[in-house]
Amino acid sequence: MLSPLYSSQEAEIKPDQFEFYKTVDGKDFDLHIFTPEGHQPSDVRPAIVFFHGGAWRGGNPRSLYPQCRYLADRGMIAISVKYRVRSRDGTSPRECVMDANSAMRWVRANSDQLGINPDRIAAGGSSAGAQMAAATATTTKFNDPGDDPDIDCRPDALVLFNPVIDNGPGPDSFGHYWVADYWEDFSPLHNIDETTPPTIILVGSEDTASKPAACREFQRQMEAHDRRYDLLIYEGQTHGFYLKDPHYEEITNQAMARFLQSIGFIAESPN
Repeated sequence: MLSPLYSSQEAEIKPDQFEFYKTVDGKDFDLHIFTPEGHQPSDVRPAIVFFHGGAWRGGNPRSLYPQCRYLADRGMIAISVKYRVRSRDGTSPRECVMDANSAMRWVRANSDQLGINPDRIAAGGSSAGAQMAAATATTTKFNDPGDDPDIDCRPDALVLFNPVIDNGPGPDSFGHYWVADYWEDFSPLHNIDETTPPTIILVGSEDTASKPAACREFQRQMEAHDRRYDLLIYEGQTHGFYLKDPHYEEITNQAMARFLQSIGFIAESPN
């Protein structure tokens, strides 16, 4: 549970702009966009598109505002996405991934007006949102009929905080019951190939939703396809630990920045 002080500090973080990326049944869904100080649309910057957690059933884009602000302060465009969830929209995990693909396509299609390099767009997320981010890279099966399929939704890197990346029937999976009819296409772990982008996963050793065993299997699959993969396991930590404690927020942000620096998305890591 967040302390009152920590909660109030997070509440003060605000996006620099909002943009709608799709409308479904008369309801608008928007992008919460953070930009570096002095950013101009004529700039060409790397970007990251984040998807919040909530088991595909709830959650809020605000939960990843601290990560967005952190990366914007280091020169990236950082975006937190509002997408359909079961509790508000009566949707399934399938529609969540459809919205993730829509958001990635919108950002790439509108990169000129946002000042984004269309060849340097990462996807990231927390928990189920991290599954969605990974799915934009590993599957092409879940597309909104209103999307332009010629616009590539695949990210150029993945930043995954305690991702539920195994959605199969095994003991280390999460959410299989909800996706049983289509898990083979849905589960990122089961769809890694030679095109999967560089990936970092940050997870607690005691996480029972994003199990470290599943993250290690993801590592084995990435290595089998000769793909870049960084796995950081934080001893004694549980699901969402980086959202509950400013110390872990800071050290995971620093780890994220080092990874992004290593692949050319930001110029330097914080001290």
